[in-house]
Amino acid sequence: MKTLGVGVIGSGGIARAAHLPGYKACEADGVRIIACSDINEGVAKQAAAQFDVPHVFTDYKKMLEMEEIQAVSVCTPNFLHMQPTIDALEAGKHVLVEKPLAINATEGQAMVDAATRTGNKLQVGFMTRFQSSAQALKRFITAGEMGDIYFARAQAMRRRGIPGWGVFTQKDKQGGGPLIDIGVHILDLTLWLMGHPKPVLCSGQTYAKFGPREGVLGLMGQWDPKTFTVEDFAVGLVRFENGATLVLESSFCANQEERDRSNTELFGTEGGCNYNPCKMFFERHKTLIDCTPAFLPQVRAHEAEIKAFVQAIRDDTPVPVTGEEALMTTQIMDAIYRSSDEGREVPVG
Repeated sequence: MKTLGVGVIGSGGIARAAHLPGYKACEADGVRIIACSDINEGVAKQAAAQFDVPHVFTDYKKMLEMEEIQAVSVCTPNFLHMQPTIDALEAGKHVLVEKPLAINATEGQAMVDAATRTGNKLQVGFMTRFQSSAQALKRFITAGEMGDIYFARAQAMRRRGIPGWGVFTQKDKQGGGPLIDIGVHILDLTLWLMGHPKPVLCSGQTYAKFGPREGVLGLMGQWDPKTFTVEDFAVGLVRFENGATLVLESSFCANQEERDRSNTELFGTEGGCNYNPCKMFFERHKTLIDCTPAFLPQVRAHEAEIKAFVQAIRDDTPVPVTGEEALMTTQIMDAIYRSSDEGREVPVG
């Protein structure tokens, strides 16, 4: 089997927690991590030492010159997703970029266009799709068990979960707060389960009720309120061309019962379902039935995501999470932010 050489752009938290371990798990399938890059040489060297990577770069463009590398993960902050992705695609590499696709849809479109222009693969890091519960629900939906899905309610909510590290509270680098950080995962999952109907209109509102205040409890570290420029709560209503609607809620900080709540509920003409906990609801023979899947396999979602990316390259088949699908998610988030700013319903896209 021919070796598939991999390079990683950005060697910080998500690279070490997900991408580098994921590629290491594929070594038996002929995958080898060739190089790590990071503008902080110390970070790149630490990642290389931890995962036995032979080459380190502070300039990712130099790394892209290596012929031994055929695939690249982009694990940079949101505002640095676009250019490394485009540069890698144009250097002849296949790319797995972390979620969200980009800081906004304009940059995301440029990335999708680059993949189309070069013919190289672009996958986006929405690993939630690979969870066994998500895969099970998708099988039932594809088989028609839910009928026509006409409404979805998606939530990614933290009670006290403003990140106290990184650039998560800086709009110019992140693009937004919980909506673009954690809401994007549940939005992607919901759109995927619904079959990606075309969004046409969106009404949204964002709030910053806790982030700019002193003395709010930080269960994920303590942020600086003076540099907090994102929302800490967002809500949106999306209307689709087929008549379906979706309500999305996402928070870093909210006075709710649970510490964390991440779920999507789908309502169809023949059945409904919850993602977390995984349940399905039907009427059969004038009897209401609740179905709970049993013995679903344990899945390391990030590892499954990496393996799917590698397999798509090996087999020259479409990636399971396309740039076009991720662009739809980004367009909806842009519309929620724009609707909030303008105080009106706005077109999507």
